[in-house]
Amino acid sequence: MLKAERVDFILKRLQELYPEPPIPLDHKDPYTLLVAVLLSAQCTDERVNQVTPTLFARADSPEPMAEVPVEEIREIIRPCGLSPQKSKAIATLSRMLVEEHGGEVPADMDALERLPGVGHKTASVVMAQAFGVPSFPVDTHIHRLAQRWGLTSGKNVVQTERDLKRLFPKESWNRLHLQIIYYGREHCTARGCDGRVCEICRTCYPDRKHPKKTRKA
Repeated sequence: MLKAERVDFILKRLQELYPEPPIPLDHKDPYTLLVAVLLSAQCTDERVNQVTPTLFARADSPEPMAEVPVEEIREIIRPCGLSPQKSKAIATLSRMLVEEHGGEVPADMDALERLPGVGHKTASVVMAQAFGVPSFPVDTHIHRLAQRWGLTSGKNVVQTERDLKRLFPKESWNRLHLQIIYYGREHCTARGCDGRVCEICRTCYPDRKHPKKTRKA
């Protein structure tokens, strides 16, 4: 199967499986999404969704969050892991939003990436899911699947994002990155598929004899 054929099949099959993929992190606005995505680093979305109700009951916008002691934030978010770094980032970015952006999350990639704890992937998620700006956030799961499906040589997530944006139509990016995440969780998991098991892997590479070795992001 040629790459163009793989792209077409993947796009159509994922749309059939997940026509309207929900945003996995519970939130009510750009700020709560930003904090939730920050917390999701090296943590499951399920765990984040268990923690954020308590955090947002304490403060759910930049102004009040900036007044919450870092130690209190840290204690609330401890189950998400990396709580020392994440609590400082939440407190500091909240102050920055108040002081530099009028208490609003900016719909600007560069401005988002200047916030502490907000890398390119987090900023891309916020741009895509909060503001509807075409983005293609690539995490380690998407990076792995893109390699298994022959969409990228996969040296790093930067290259994978660039390759996926080139292959898929821009209007599909925001939906497609969620569709790939859900498919990866349900069918093409790290342990459940080695590039020869799930439907998409089998269809794209029916003659693959050996496990597909993937490069870490």
